[in-house]
Amino acid sequence: IHKVWAVNAHDRVEESGPVVRVRVDHSMNFARQFLMETSGKDILYGSNTGGVASASKTFYDVGPTKVGVWTCEAGSFYVASGTRQWFHVVEGVIFITDEIEGISKRCVPGDTVVLSAGWSGYVDVVEPVKKIFTVAE
Repeated sequence: IHKVWAVNAHDRVEESGPVVRVRVDHSMNFARQFLMETSGKDILYGSNTGGVASASKTFYDVGPTKVGVWTCEAGSFYVASGTRQWFHVVEGVIFITDEIEGISKRCVPGDTVVLSAGWSGYVDVVEPVKKIFTVAE
């Protein structure tokens, strides 16, 4: 992936200035040095990642929509009530285990995943992971 396009094409746009329907960002802006440490308050997984180091950068944040990049070092943590999200794995290996169904999915570069609002389960990062995400609240 060299560029990420975020297109906001719904009626619920809550911008205070000019409407931004499309935002393009280059992948070089997703390098580790441009991300903010988020282990204490993770944008994707809530209050914390169980002490596992994570970082993110949100480059589009309008109304109910957030788009960005998220990285995490190897480790495991429990998610009590996750946000509705779509993500595309760019690097690494991650297992997502649904608590209710008990099904675990291995996600590798090129995989795209959708998690419903309120999803709960385990996130097991086997190899440091980087993913592009969209959160819709």
